[in-house]
Amino acid sequence: MPRIVECVPNFSEGRNIKIINAIGGAISSVGGVKFISAEPDKDYNRTVVTFIGEPAAVVEAAFQGTKKAAELVDMSTHKGGHPRIGATDVVPFVPVSGVTMADCVKLAQEFGRRVAEELQIPVYLYEEAASRPERRNLANVRKGEYEGLEEKLADPAWTPDYGPAVFNRKSGATVTGARTFLIAYNVNLRTNDVKIASEIALRIRESGRVKKDQKGNPVLDGKGKKITIPGTLKAVKAMGVLLEAHDIAQVSINLVDYNVTPPHVAFGEVRKEAGTLATEVTGSELVGLAPKEALLMAGRHFAPDAAGDEMLLEAAVKGLGLDDLEPFDLRKKIIEYQL
Repeated sequence: MPRIVECVPNFSEGRNIKIINAIGGAISSVGGVKFISAEPDKDYNRTVVTFIGEPAAVVEAAFQGTKKAAELVDMSTHKGGHPRIGATDVVPFVPVSGVTMADCVKLAQEFGRRVAEELQIPVYLYEEAASRPERRNLANVRKGEYEGLEEKLADPAWTPDYGPAVFNRKSGATVTGARTFLIAYNVNLRTNDVKIASEIALRIRESGRVKKDQKGNPVLDGKGKKITIPGTLKAVKAMGVLLEAHDIAQVSINLVDYNVTPPHVAFGEVRKEAGTLATEVTGSELVGLAPKEALLMAGRHFAPDAAGDEMLLEAAVKGLGLDDLEPFDLRKKIIEYQL
């Protein structure tokens, strides 16, 4: 069995094609990796890159991409709709075949040490590589974003896992770790009201929302801690965003474990909640790759009588409206077809 690792770094540049191409070129120049895709988003002002390969080659490619981003991306002037903490914002290593999660934790540690030592960028570990519980969740590490990073670095509780607690004004900080296959999946609404998208996100995401009284103040328990109302979907992170290029609001979702909550379940839940807010969904989009089984699950839901994988996959694309914003190519979006 070949030893294959997937890496899905997020770079804080989604508008300058020359910079995006330069980062992609640095990654694809490393032998032993297969460059799958670069998906820029002008509204988010970030690019999600996907590549796979042998473990050592993947780490080298991730470093070269990070080095190029450090040269070309200036976070002091960066603006965008998606939370971010650095030029190379997050670099997850994902086991695909012949490697374990523990192997990917070691890859993240190796990558993090090198970035800190050679590029002088503070590095935090998250998910399975996290050095402490409060750092497992990427949202916690990103809290305050780049604008609050200098203050965060001064807090002893947020000393970087690698590198000095010194603010790198140009590059910010980088988060790296190991995780299971995450599906970045967004649902499009027939409205440009981002408040509606944000409300739906609060209702469905596992972490839910803080309970508030009639005056809008947080409700506290007997120990003075804020009471939270859990969301309706497990293993789901979500937020509302505005896609100016399409003039629509979108529920941006991370499906942390598609076996717990697959795309079609998230899609149905967003559609249900949208209906209570006087709007509807028009379709959805898949950012990066997804396992074939995740879409087969959707196909079985939308077309239980379909025979064969191809018919099921076609049913999934139609049922989820995956071609709502642009043409959807199954061959480019399913990881098994890329190996």
